Amino acid sequence: MSSAPQPTSRPRRSLAPMIAVFLVSLAPIVAAFVVYFNPQWWPTDSGAYGQLVDPQRPIPGPAEMPLATLDGKPYDLNALRGRWVLAAADEAECPESCARKLFIIRNTHASLGKNVDRLMRVWFITDNAPVPQKVLDAYKGTVMVRGKPADLAPFLLGAGPAAASTVTVADELDGPIWMIDPLGHLMQQFPDEADPVEVRNDVRKLISNSRIG
Repeated sequence: MSSAPQPTSRPRRSLAPMIAVFLVSLAPIVAAFVVYFNPQWWPTDSGAYGQLVDPQRPIPGPAEMPLATLDGKPYDLNALRGRWVLAAADEAECPESCARKLFIIRNTHASLGKNVDRLMRVWFITDNAPVPQKVLDAYKGTVMVRGKPADLAPFLLGAGPAAASTVTVADELDGPIWMIDPLGHLMQQFPDEADPVEVRNDVRKLISNSRIG
């Protein structure tokens, strides 16, 4: 009586190729994060118009940087984590130089096309005066929050206000436009009287090439 044929065992598949593919796919993301958090490795001839903030500064909590909406409710800037943020600071009256900054921020935002939802606009109002209705109408969609210059200075200017008068700090805040990344770090500052085309090009390039936010 012949014995029944024994079933042939299937060779076990190795997981090595799958692991290798996974690691190859992950490597660019890991490299991007490592380089991003080490600005000293960034090329100095990158052609960026804005100045990189080094070291980057994390968004303070409400205790360190109290903010309030126009109707007086407390506001935590950390609520915008996960999005890119373009920000400016100025007094509520919003003179021509202020309106110019808000215009640049608004138009840069509008130019992002499919990436428009990845960016938020913020205006830090540095006094308690009323905001003109024409400004409210012109810049709908901008997050408008009040904050004292002395509270804003450590985050936006990188230095405490102890050695400077309130007037001096307010003047320094009124010039630049800032960029905050989706991880909640102040990472770029555009100069006073910024060129709107250069700002737009920097922001579009940064967001288009970014894997975060």
